[in-house]
Amino acid sequence: MRIGLAGLMLLYSALFSAMTMADTPQITLLERDGKINEIPLLDNRFRIDHNVKKITLLFFRAPGTPAVVLVKPDGSKYYATHAIADEKLEWYDEISYDLVIVTDPMPGPWQVLGQIRQDSRVMVLGDIELQVDPLPPLIFRGEMLKIQGQVTNDGQPVDIGYFRDVVTLYVEFVSTNNDQYANFGAGTQSVAEFKDDGREFDERPLDGIFTGEFRLNFPAGEWQPEFFIETPILKRRVVKDPIIIAEPPFAFDLMLAGPEEFEHQLTIRLASEVVKPETVIFQGKILYPNGEEQMFTLNGEERLYRQLAIKNYDWGRYSVELSAFGENINGREFMARLPDYNFEIERPIEKVPELPESERSIQRTVKVPEPEPGLSTGAIVTIVLVGNLLILLLGWLAVRIFVQKKPIKLKISLPFIGKKKQLDLEELEDDTEKSGKQSSKNDKSADILNLSMSDD
Repeated sequence: MRIGLAGLMLLYSALFSAMTMADTPQITLLERDGKINEIPLLDNRFRIDHNVKKITLLFFRAPGTPAVVLVKPDGSKYYATHAIADEKLEWYDEISYDLVIVTDPMPGPWQVLGQIRQDSRVMVLGDIELQVDPLPPLIFRGEMLKIQGQVTNDGQPVDIGYFRDVVTLYVEFVSTNNDQYANFGAGTQSVAEFKDDGREFDERPLDGIFTGEFRLNFPAGEWQPEFFIETPILKRRVVKDPIIIAEPPFAFDLMLAGPEEFEHQLTIRLASEVVKPETVIFQGKILYPNGEEQMFTLNGEERLYRQLAIKNYDWGRYSVELSAFGENINGREFMARLPDYNFEIERPIEKVPELPESERSIQRTVKVPEPEPGLSTGAIVTIVLVGNLLILLLGWLAVRIFVQKKPIKLKISLPFIGKKKQLDLEELEDDTEKSGKQSSKNDKSADILNLSMSDD
């Protein structure tokens, strides 16, 4: 039977815990070679006493190898697949180890078959405790803390091998939801996982002591620290009293450079009621708008402030990465990664050059004609249409005269001429009729003017 527990951890390299009857002491049950609560496996063999009610075995093997096989005193065997049908058997087959729990085991000599790692042991599970160092009383956001935790069995350290494969110490900070602080409603912050493997901040591998460091990179306020380990057979959790995580004891003041100055000045002020000013050293990096980086160090001084010169690269975004090292008023050394200090200088607005006085006076005298009041929309439309027609007519005339070079002939009738003028014209026509055909044509032209346009 397999379980998919991401952080499955156990306390023992090869654990053999036994739970005996109420009238039989556990300590004397598996006492061998002067060792209490544990015995080594001799040629992968171990013996179970007749009064053992339940045992838990943990066997470490080479990663990826098949699960071990348990041989009972009568020669029959236990396989990992038997756990499905056998109610007395629980089997957790993982990548590098097997955890086996047997209820009412058969008394006598047992044997385990498989690629078992060396230094395997059998243990009686006693009073398992998790001991964690108390946190310092004065801490602030961004600070790096170092803690140690230890697992004990009946008050004695558990120093069995392969701890790094099965045991992890988890550290969490749970918000107390005190509305007087900034972390109200912040929930739970998982800050670290420690292993006893001698890596990173762990001092020595396989010594049963978990040593690690973590950073308080969450909001300041009231938090409750919790430390815990979990295994398939036990869980241990240590809940500490609530503590206050304060804001960093440093304040920042920025003096921007003037038009003719080459440096900005960043002043860092120290809170003397939290830290000792003469011990505080700042180290970090300045990121300029043009991509340039500048490392810096501000050594310890008696005064309550430090000044950092930042080159004036005109407009853009500036960022200062900062770490602090020193002692607080309790004499404890601290190391903190402070939040980045950022500031930005806006891009200057380019001014339009002013016009000469003569041009400005001309602009003041020129007035834009205002539309005449009283014109309706219909009148404006009519004016526009008439104007367009005139433009088209003039264009056509220009093409007719200058391009096609044809004369313009207009034929206009005059119906408005009076009756008297008509009689005079008729008499004139009779007198001139005798003078010939050409004369008659001329007289008739007085009555009608041929102003019609030629079809050509």
